[in-house]
Amino acid sequence: MQQEIRPLLAVDIIEQLHRQFALLSGGRGNDGAPIITFPEYSGFSEVPEEDFLNVVTYLTSIPSLDAASIGFIIIIDRRKDKWSSVKASLSRIAGAFPGNLQLVLVLRPSRFFQRAIADIGIKLHKDDFKMKIVMLNSLSDLHGYVDKGQLTRELGGSLEYCHSQWIHHRTAIENFAMTVKTTAQMLQKFGTDLAEMELPNDIQCTKDLLTAHTNKHNNLKDELKLALKQGTTLLGCIKEQAAKSENHKLNPDEMENQTTVERLLAQLDETENAFEQFWCKHHLKLEQCLQLRHFEQDFREVKVSLDSLWESLTSLSVIGDCLARVEQLLKDLKTLEEKPTLEKAQLHALHGDQLIQSNHYAVDSIRPKCVELRRVCDDFSNEAKKKTDVLSKSLQIHTGIEKWCESGIYLLASQAVDKCQTQEGAESALTDIEHFLESAEKTLCLQISVLKALKRLEDVQEMFEKRHVSLKRLSAKQTRPVQPVAPRPESSPKRPSLKNPTRTTGSQQRQFDKRSHSFLFFCLFFCRHIMTELIETERLYVEELQSIMEVQNLSHLTPPSLENKRDVLFGNLPEIYDFHNKTFLRELEDCIEKPELVGTCFLKRKEELQVYEKYCQNKPRSEVLWRQCGDSVFFQECQKKLDHKLSLDAYLLKPVQRIHQIPTHEMLKCSKSEGTAELEEALATMLDIIKSVNDSMHQIAITGFEGNLSELGKLLMQGSFNVWTDHKKGHSKVKDLARFKPMQRHLFLYDKMLLFCKKREETTDGHEKTPSYSFKHSLKMSAVGITENVKGDNKKFEVWYNSREVVYIIQAPSMDVKNMWVSEIRKVLTGQLEACRGTHTHTHAHTHLSPNTKIGCVQHTEGGFPVYSYGHAVLEREQFPDSALGAKESQAYVLSTVKDDSKMC
Repeated sequence: MQQEIRPLLAVDIIEQLHRQFALLSGGRGNDGAPIITFPEYSGFSEVPEEDFLNVVTYLTSIPSLDAASIGFIIIIDRRKDKWSSVKASLSRIAGAFPGNLQLVLVLRPSRFFQRAIADIGIKLHKDDFKMKIVMLNSLSDLHGYVDKGQLTRELGGSLEYCHSQWIHHRTAIENFAMTVKTTAQMLQKFGTDLAEMELPNDIQCTKDLLTAHTNKHNNLKDELKLALKQGTTLLGCIKEQAAKSENHKLNPDEMENQTTVERLLAQLDETENAFEQFWCKHHLKLEQCLQLRHFEQDFREVKVSLDSLWESLTSLSVIGDCLARVEQLLKDLKTLEEKPTLEKAQLHALHGDQLIQSNHYAVDSIRPKCVELRRVCDDFSNEAKKKTDVLSKSLQIHTGIEKWCESGIYLLASQAVDKCQTQEGAESALTDIEHFLESAEKTLCLQISVLKALKRLEDVQEMFEKRHVSLKRLSAKQTRPVQPVAPRPESSPKRPSLKNPTRTTGSQQRQFDKRSHSFLFFCLFFCRHIMTELIETERLYVEELQSIMEVQNLSHLTPPSLENKRDVLFGNLPEIYDFHNKTFLRELEDCIEKPELVGTCFLKRKEELQVYEKYCQNKPRSEVLWRQCGDSVFFQECQKKLDHKLSLDAYLLKPVQRIHQIPTHEMLKCSKSEGTAELEEALATMLDIIKSVNDSMHQIAITGFEGNLSELGKLLMQGSFNVWTDHKKGHSKVKDLARFKPMQRHLFLYDKMLLFCKKREETTDGHEKTPSYSFKHSLKMSAVGITENVKGDNKKFEVWYNSREVVYIIQAPSMDVKNMWVSEIRKVLTGQLEACRGTHTHTHAHTHLSPNTKIGCVQHTEGGFPVYSYGHAVLEREQFPDSALGAKESQAYVLSTVKDDSKMC
């Protein structure tokens, strides 16, 4: 990597500057040319060539570019020296001066003999120096070329100059500039580290990260304050010179120093403001991350409590064999309802709502958890209410029976045996018993109702047992379905002639009806067979999910390496299990007798089935964690303890396999007309979910995109293509290179934007390659056009931007892929155009659009320019290059600017 070339600084040549064999006093010529003075210096000839070159190079780099472009004036003071010294000085300057020389003024030796030699020498060697040289006899001659106010006191001028102070100011300014640069680099690196940082998944790590970043931010703030203080102090020192006296003015170099320091201070202030804005956003995100981790942990704790509460509720019986048992069951039920778990769940859901209202970045993660908590609370309340109603009725029955029995026993006990020995006493006791038995009519009616209900239960159970035996007999036969064919009689004395039209007799109609019924029975049988298979596989799937959930419950065996990473390993598997176990399996079982209703079942649960998209998005992270920890004793112990036939990673793959194996298309093949539309829609729904899952797996691998992907609308298509770019403006060689050398790009088409990414595949730890997509650039769909056909290759199409200023030629791997993409892009653009049409109709009711007018489509051409029509308005013309519109059948869709008073689309 090429190292950065650092400019020469005063600190690098501080010793050479202190020798003072050359200096930049700040004076200027009449035209503003900077003056460099070479004062009398006895050891000038002994100065090394490198030191001379460094000092002169540094001095010429100080004035502004405008001043340096005028040219430098050099004053060489050799009044006390010899001609040999003059000649050596001129030779050095002519051979090594790095700047633009305007004039060289030489104060010649003052002694008569050396002056004469100098006059002769300059005449002989003037052409050798190739500079404009003026030999001066005295300071008064020098004042004729340079104003006294621009010369130091040593040269008879009035310009105040202190060489040591000049070195001190230069060193301070350059140190401050270096401090500003270093500080900016530190802030940039810190910002880059923050932008590339992955948010932690547990509370403690988030707290540690927030503390570390806050300390780093505070340290950088201190660095900024020190730099600002350093610059402010330096600026005050420079201004202090100007305030020494009313007549004192800063020379041009000093004014440039002041301007430089002020510019650096402004730059530092802008850097600080930008850094603070970035830090506020990052700090807010970290705080929201900490809130999210607390919310997730509290959610898990509340969910465990709710599950335990639900398990207690479902295990609570509603059958009591006595009054005391029923009263105890009601008391237990009331105790469950009074537990604070439900209140905690509702408060946690309310807390989630507050996070959503505060524009939390993880709304998509928080909202489902709030919905889940409220759903579980509602389910608990409904189930508790049902059990309360049943137990209350049971209590009422038991209370009535208990009172009647107690009254009867009291009546029997109160009848004295000796009184019943007489006829009168017996008749009285008999009357009491008959009256008491009459009061038992209500109890007898209840007994009859209970007996009827039990008989109904036995009848339904018997029906199921018969169906169970019948189905087992059918499944054991393993017969192959045969297409029913009408039998052909061996002798047909009155077969109709082929020439005569066919007539349907009563016998033929009966045979047709039999075949129809046979075919319908076959379809019904096979459809029910598929339905039975679907339910059986669903039950097996739920059992497998439950076995995975049992691994989660073995928290006491969890090793430290998996602490706080259970959500990464299992994803939203609990959510999938609850949905299938409590909802979907039961609804499928309700469809066993009417398989045609299964389509409605899938459509009704379309939103809940989206949980698989989240699970599949997390699957790569889960696999990485499994590869890191799969060999641990924990998983081996779990497999042994739960009697799993396969390792855990095989079970974690079950949801991915399940979403691809639901046989809705097989049921559609053999379904009757009833429910076919729902099955077709259900099949389309499942295919759309599978496509969304696959697309989202690619979408989460996008890196480098600074925006929010969720704001781009629905992801419609994604795939890899060869891409050429053609720029209307640009160097011809670059255009040719872009035309003939394709780029491999992976495109993502959203409702609002088209992303171009570069696919990269990385192999980790010897496992299969995992793709990632590095974001390159994007196009807003509201400003693109498309050319469907490109001359020379039927697999190419064009997407262009900004009036075809930039054209992207895209080559699909096949014609089918190209047609699908062109169709989808056309739908997006047509939708935008229809929106424009609607807006135009709403705002300009007086404008009528022709039925044949297509907004934004090529209508006709004039002189090679396509004209786009919008009602009575004419849109701007754009010239198409030959490569883009080579065939007559090419169609282009464009959104352009209306030239008249119509609304802009």
